[in-house]
Amino acid sequence: MEPSSSSSSSTSSESKKREEKVEEWEDFEQALARLWSLSSALNQANLRKLSLQDQLQSHLQVEAETLNRSNELDEMREQLESRKLMMGNTSMQSKVVKEKVKMQEEQLGAEIKSLLVAGSALSVASKHLQEANVSLAGERGCIRLKNLKKLLRLRQQYMVSQVSLIYPVKVMVGHTRDQELESFTSGSKSGDPSGLKPLDQGSLTISGLHLSLLPFTKMSFFTNKKEVQRSATALGYVAHAVSLLASYLEVPLRYSLRLGGSRSYIRDYAPFVEPTTAELASSLPSPINAKPIEFPLFLEGQDTTRAAYAVFLLNKDLEQLLNFIGVQSLGPRHVLANLRELLKTILSPEYIDT
Repeated sequence: MEPSSSSSSSTSSESKKREEKVEEWEDFEQALARLWSLSSALNQANLRKLSLQDQLQSHLQVEAETLNRSNELDEMREQLESRKLMMGNTSMQSKVVKEKVKMQEEQLGAEIKSLLVAGSALSVASKHLQEANVSLAGERGCIRLKNLKKLLRLRQQYMVSQVSLIYPVKVMVGHTRDQELESFTSGSKSGDPSGLKPLDQGSLTISGLHLSLLPFTKMSFFTNKKEVQRSATALGYVAHAVSLLASYLEVPLRYSLRLGGSRSYIRDYAPFVEPTTAELASSLPSPINAKPIEFPLFLEGQDTTRAAYAVFLLNKDLEQLLNFIGVQSLGPRHVLANLRELLKTILSPEYIDT
């Protein structure tokens, strides 16, 4: 065992001796210089590595910031597009509003023009009104109106006087008892609203004709036909006189007349007397154009009730004219008395000053 171990140790020492070389100093200096240059190159490489790392880090930061800026730019682009859409909608709305404003301006211009025209017309009317007020103010205006009214009343008096000459209503004394449709007594219930004394047992006539009540209340076979004709003629005179007086006084009669002499009629739009069957068939008022029913102012061939109602309506027309001039009616049975009172009041001097 020992010889083998000694042999192995001897071989290892020989190998070490072979490996160990003896180098020269110059070689050592060159090697040291090479080592030094390598270490300096390594240091430079490390420094460059660090600088590259810094540059890379800065580039990464710049890239990150660029990416963030790009994302922000994308968002800003989206917002800009939405703003563009909103601006487009706003522009369309503004155009519509501008058109509406233009139309309203045109309408307003037309209204202003019409207002200016109306204002000018109003100023002209105001000027006329002021002139009229000036002309009516003071005594001149009142006197002028009074004079015009006096002229109108004088003209009416003249025309009514002509009617009074054509159809004179006079008192005839000594009449019979069957002619008392128009009689006056001191005990008359209607009285005399004008303050005049009632006539004593006098009978009124129109153009010399009496107006008798008896045929209107009791018609028989023995009734005097001439008396019926005289009453119809007298009623025709009264109707014509009433029609003329109403036209002169410019009063529309409530019950209009259809003149025909002794065959005159008076119209009523709401009759109190039932018409006959034949008249209903001929003059039934239609729902569209309601026609009045005519009542005869004569007795011949007519119903006494209808004729009496016609006389009542004629007296109502006389009462309307009396009320128009401020005089009260003498009663529903006094046709000629009311006509006489109407003529007398209009022809009186007091009528001009009222």
